[in-house]
Amino acid sequence: MMVREQLEEIEKRSLAPQACLASQTRGRERTEKLHPLRTEFQRDRDRIIHCKSFRRLKHKTQVFLAPYGDHYRTRLTHTLEVSQIARSISKALRLNEDLTEAIALGHDLGHTPFGHSGEKTLSQLLPGGFSHDHQSLRVVEKLEYEGKGLNLTKEVRDGIFKHSKGMGDIFVGNKGVTPLTLEGQVVRVSDVIAYVNHDIDDAVRAGVIREKDIPGRLTKILGDFHGYRIDRMVGDVVDSSLKEDLQRITMSDEIKKAVTELRDFLYTQVYFNPEAKAELGKTGKVLRELFDFLIHHPQDHIKPYPQEDPLTLRVGDFVAGMTDRYALRLYSQIFFPKSWPVL
Repeated sequence: MMVREQLEEIEKRSLAPQACLASQTRGRERTEKLHPLRTEFQRDRDRIIHCKSFRRLKHKTQVFLAPYGDHYRTRLTHTLEVSQIARSISKALRLNEDLTEAIALGHDLGHTPFGHSGEKTLSQLLPGGFSHDHQSLRVVEKLEYEGKGLNLTKEVRDGIFKHSKGMGDIFVGNKGVTPLTLEGQVVRVSDVIAYVNHDIDDAVRAGVIREKDIPGRLTKILGDFHGYRIDRMVGDVVDSSLKEDLQRITMSDEIKKAVTELRDFLYTQVYFNPEAKAELGKTGKVLRELFDFLIHHPQDHIKPYPQEDPLTLRVGDFVAGMTDRYALRLYSQIFFPKSWPVL
């Protein structure tokens, strides 16, 4: 018996009946020979970790633009925190950690430079709009590996596509929005748990808010330190999901209401904070002018794939894939005057 087959047997014996087994995956768009050592979901996780889009997350804004401090979150550290939280929940529920981790690591691959400001700008520039969840799926299906895509399993692609909530309901019953697997549902709630806690931590570090600004009724329910709050939320997800016999991933009404209110507090006090928005507003000008330049001068930067897509969409792919610092450097190269060297 090959190592992969042994791992698949371990999954069958040890995971909950509701877990998604790697041996029962719905497969890939392009059929591939099974690997002797790794399960299908392990292969997906590894492909995501080794792709270029994943590496670029380290220089993409989470909330605070180009911070000087070394301890502010970036899109990469956010992704790792989501992965850790999601794996903790999956392990406690005896779900498939490999599938959970693959979805978590890939969920934000389509995020733009400059955080949500960049996403808003591209949404205005592209005829069909722009959303990072759609773009994350596009990255793994059409853009990585020089246009070949990563050829991930359906379960991982589904979880990546359905992770985002915005200001919508964390838990929804709509099949078009709810991930097919419990593992995908775990990532969806873990994303919220991660950002409502680490964005508060960063906002306090930046002096945008103070810990005591958080409404007292929320700290009474969730805790007054981000580590305690994460533990409270994770424990509640595990307990509440088990009480429903793992028919779905959920929270108790009390904790869900508190988490939603804490998210609303963040939107009001941090994401829509005038000082933070003023700086991020400047990035809109950078991306709009870059986009316009690349539409008229695509030859040096825009890839010829996907071949069936118009130039506008491919320029959008290129701009969305930029890191913050690459966007600023390219803008400087194109629009700033060059100094003559001293002879």
